[in-house]
Amino acid sequence: MHKFDEMYAQLPYQAGQEREHYKQYAHWLSQQSPEVMRLRRDEAEMIFRRVGITFAVYGAKDEDGSGTERLIPFDLIPRVIPSAEWANMERGLVQRVTALNRFIHDVYHGQEIIKAGIVPAEQILTNAQYRPEMVGVNVPGNIYSQISGIDIVRAPNAKGEGEYYVLEDNLRVPSGVSYMLEDRKMMMRLFPDLFSTYKVAPVAHYPDLLLETLRSSAPPSAAEPTVVVLTPGMYNSAYFEHAFLAQQMGVELVEGQDLFMKDKFIYMRTTRGPKRVDVIYRRVDDDFLDPQAFRPTSTLGCAGLLEAYRAGNVAICNAIGTGVADDKSIYPYVPQMIEFYLGEKPVLNNVPTYMCRKKDDLAYTLANLKDLVVKEVHGAGGYGMLVGPASTAAEIEEFRQAIMAKPDGYIAQPTLSLSSCPTFVDSGVAPRHIDLRPFVLSGKTVQMVPGGLTRVALKEGSLVVNSSQGGGTKDTWILE
Repeated sequence: MHKFDEMYAQLPYQAGQEREHYKQYAHWLSQQSPEVMRLRRDEAEMIFRRVGITFAVYGAKDEDGSGTERLIPFDLIPRVIPSAEWANMERGLVQRVTALNRFIHDVYHGQEIIKAGIVPAEQILTNAQYRPEMVGVNVPGNIYSQISGIDIVRAPNAKGEGEYYVLEDNLRVPSGVSYMLEDRKMMMRLFPDLFSTYKVAPVAHYPDLLLETLRSSAPPSAAEPTVVVLTPGMYNSAYFEHAFLAQQMGVELVEGQDLFMKDKFIYMRTTRGPKRVDVIYRRVDDDFLDPQAFRPTSTLGCAGLLEAYRAGNVAICNAIGTGVADDKSIYPYVPQMIEFYLGEKPVLNNVPTYMCRKKDDLAYTLANLKDLVVKEVHGAGGYGMLVGPASTAAEIEEFRQAIMAKPDGYIAQPTLSLSSCPTFVDSGVAPRHIDLRPFVLSGKTVQMVPGGLTRVALKEGSLVVNSSQGGGTKDTWILE
């Protein structure tokens, strides 16, 4: 299997093999002693603990039986991307997110893509994330996903060159942007000398862009829109991020119980009496947003929210029902969406995908399970998947039975050899697999800060980068 490393043209690592855009950094790194790097890593961990940058892992227990609040491990070696590569990726991201927003609008309005026979009706209408309540509801600017996290991987093509692919689209409540911002602050604090030699594009203005995007989605009647961040509360795994973003934007962090609906408007309770809310940046899943409309037992939302939303008196970012476009069963159609809505060829390719509900794809998948990655259509967070090459014969057999029992519940993809990036581990500097999640903001325009969150699989040879599965993060440098 071909391998592609971001920094070195050949594996194993040897001096003189560095790629052009990494040469300066490699020279700097060669002058750092392992002791100094270890001290820096300990310093980073201490600061992250002090700031409280943790990630709660559901279902995981420490030795004493308590739930775990883990520090997401931070790696000191940045991922560096040259400006021309980023410019192309940015073009592809703007194109993709624009098409996805057009698709969500279409699904809840004219359904032209179904009529054109491009996406089968049942793939959309029986999708667990499809919300009939949203049919015919108009949202400001026809934008449903204001904040999109698009997962990009790089893998060697036939020539052995690294090529970028979109692995999945996260359009519901994508998280991780606080780590992108904190990783950069940490690098500037630990290695200020590096930033004077390298021209790295800044990311610190993300909260300003986010606030501008949220404000631009306010109902037309709101002259000075009031924005709030709605969190499920402090026990949520990404609570740190909710609090962090509210604080960075200078807006209120609220829970469902702080909000109420009156005369189809949403208000928050404050010490000075009720205050009207115009935009809710929600970090709560659809099901829990409104006990009157969705799950009656939910205490995380606000009763009557859907009514106020449908009346056009409050904006919810991201919109209710965006999940219909980031489902793994819809993913294979995104390249066709781009052609259908924009009349353009996709700039960024999908990973080739077999849909097990199709007879030929199913036959191919079952015959090649040991070489494929198989994912549950509605799965998330790296759960409910089979990585063929890393599985035992028994695990493969168990998965085979599951797929045969419910073929339409699965998709399969070739096991990509994700690109690696030098990572500072206990044994020194070694290759570890990475991906990238840029955060794309859609308001009056589609914009993003240069870079995103690089996630790194810290276990040797592992391809799973999710923080819930023990992955870490790195700073991402886009060179100006």
